[in-house]
Amino acid sequence: MKQPSSARAATPEPQRKSDITRQAILDSAARAFRLSGYSGARLSDIAAGAGMQAGSLYYHFDSREALVEALMDRGVEQTEAAVRAAIAALPAPASARDRLRAAIETHLLMIVQQEDIASATIKLIWQVPQPIRERALGRQRAYGALWRKLLADARDAGEIRSDLDLSVVRMSIMGALNWAADWYKPGKMTPEAIAADIVAMTLEGLRGPCKGEG
Repeated sequence: MKQPSSARAATPEPQRKSDITRQAILDSAARAFRLSGYSGARLSDIAAGAGMQAGSLYYHFDSREALVEALMDRGVEQTEAAVRAAIAALPAPASARDRLRAAIETHLLMIVQQEDIASATIKLIWQVPQPIRERALGRQRAYGALWRKLLADARDAGEIRSDLDLSVVRMSIMGALNWAADWYKPGKMTPEAIAADIVAMTLEGLRGPCKGEG
């Protein structure tokens, strides 16, 4: 029987072999760069981790620089996409604090799920050649604009304190979330529990004074 068009549209297209290989290379590169840094990671080890010969890497990335830049892009792009999707999925009307909470929780979960990529990106940003660093920082600033709006919306709605510098707040939140890539260890606490604790500390610390307080 022929499937209805809606069912056919819902069926995901299979990944191309080249996409699967590229993903395997990036996963292997993330582990290698995390452990050994930009200069110390060997392309032969990255290739071996992806199950291929070193020369085959160049079918997918024409240089070490191209590989590391693709790796750094991947982490930011996937995290931003997940955060935007989590915010969009909130029921209407969601408060500014609800949107900020969803962003914090989702960013933390993505950092933990992309442990190697997140940690490697933090390490690499000051090791890579300047042109790559400047492009990477530009993409991070573009993602940071989303956080600036979330915080400004919450402040303007009176849902967080108005006496704090939002740039300091944003960098503090991002630093705390990103650092989880290095200290998180599976088993003791779930990522969801950690996210809940960070949300509580952040939002309660940002909350404005209750009515009747000075």
